[in-house]
Amino acid sequence: MPHLTISDLRVGQSAYVLGYANDSQYVQRLEHLGLIPGTRITLLRTAPLGDPVQIRFRGFSLALRPAEAKDLRLGTESVQ
Repeated sequence: MPHLTISDLRVGQSAYVLGYANDSQYVQRLEHLGLIPGTRITLLRTAPLGDPVQIRFRGFSLALRPAEAKDLRLGTESVQ
């Protein structure tokens, strides 16, 4: 199954977190927020120039810069 990234999603589209491309300190912060494998996210909106993007997961919204979210690997099916 090919991996998706935030930039592959359209507004309103959902995907599941499969994992991360690396284990940076920023990735660890996202995991502490609950963005772990199996979590369903929905792309809420993107800024006019694409930076930042807003996602919803676990009942709250989070704004991410695409450069920060590029290591987030997504899929159309849950890993659980």
